[in-house]
Amino acid sequence: MKKSNPFFPTPSTLFRPSYQISLLIRAPTASALNQQRAKLKPEALEMVFRHFNSFTDSLDKTPSDYRFIAADGSNFTFFSRPSFPPSEYYVSGVHSAKGFYSMHLNAFYDLQKHTYTDALIQPVHFKDEFRAFCSMADRYVAISGQKTVFMGDRGYCSYNNMAHVLEKGQYFLFRTKDIHSKGMIQGFDFPDEECFGITVDVTLVRSHSKKIPDVTGYVQYVDKTASFDFIEYGSLDTYKLSFRIVRFELSDGSYECIVTNFPADEFPPERIKEIYFARWGIETSFRKLKYTIGLSNFYAYKPEYIKQEIWAKLTAYNITETLVSQTVVFQKKTKHEYKVNFRIAAHICRVFLRTGKDPIDVMSLLRKELVPVRDEQQYPRLTTAHFRKPRYFIYRAS
Repeated sequence: MKKSNPFFPTPSTLFRPSYQISLLIRAPTASALNQQRAKLKPEALEMVFRHFNSFTDSLDKTPSDYRFIAADGSNFTFFSRPSFPPSEYYVSGVHSAKGFYSMHLNAFYDLQKHTYTDALIQPVHFKDEFRAFCSMADRYVAISGQKTVFMGDRGYCSYNNMAHVLEKGQYFLFRTKDIHSKGMIQGFDFPDEECFGITVDVTLVRSHSKKIPDVTGYVQYVDKTASFDFIEYGSLDTYKLSFRIVRFELSDGSYECIVTNFPADEFPPERIKEIYFARWGIETSFRKLKYTIGLSNFYAYKPEYIKQEIWAKLTAYNITETLVSQTVVFQKKTKHEYKVNFRIAAHICRVFLRTGKDPIDVMSLLRKELVPVRDEQQYPRLTTAHFRKPRYFIYRAS
């Protein structure tokens, strides 16, 4: 029997615990690693994330007509040293007697490629998803010949977000409160039908002065507390918006309202309903990012190091999803179609990135790890968020 060469391990050898322990023996000390890590700025890892996305976008020679980008955010909690003073990241002991630190990650997610296109990290005390959405939308660079659709739930529906998307010449699709609730679309004339699709013209003003010229259609006043970047508060200027309000029924008998600037002839209500349901992909991506890639547990105390880990894990997630999407899966005549197991794929890609020059046939390994696709499974929507406090280092298995 031929013995394996330890200097050129086979793919199966890489996954043996004895080989991985040998990697730890040659690892640097904690002090040496911390000194080297202090030299690395979070912005460097952010640039790696952006360069990787730019490279993968350049490989797409035949882009689709529309690119669907979902926006959402999630909190990440971590412990810090007791000697560190409370800062903009500190949260007093509501869920933990000693308190904890927290950051908010705002992200744009490509629903077709299943990768994060952009992200913005905010301290918990300065969390502003509206401002984060506008910043990421403003710096977004569309692929030539492709239209982009920015999607979000009720937390992103605002006139300011709509205006920022329109100024980019792109499309938006936001869920808003129902017509029977107090919200942005309150006050419009709706038809008697429960399900409908109408187009409204709205003129935004930020002053009650009578010097504002007469305008037709609906007039909405944007007060001082609400942000709108295209009209200064107290100015006599106006800003016109035109969008559709689409209301449809769900399977449980409730109703959803969507505001969008999609053309009515190309996007009927049924298609809009399907498109918005696809937004759930960013929710499942956060679950994989936290519990499969490992962003729920951090390995540092300092906020700057936490930012390093966030950008590194975002890049690792995109690399895994990119390799999974490029894996050719041969479908057989079975009850279900099959796809690559993301959990195993993340482990394979992690080992590949750690070993570097070792001869690993990543695509062949991914092709062997398949799971059935069960899109018919449905789960109830959670009405309350479940808080997960950070775990101490000594209680972590990884």
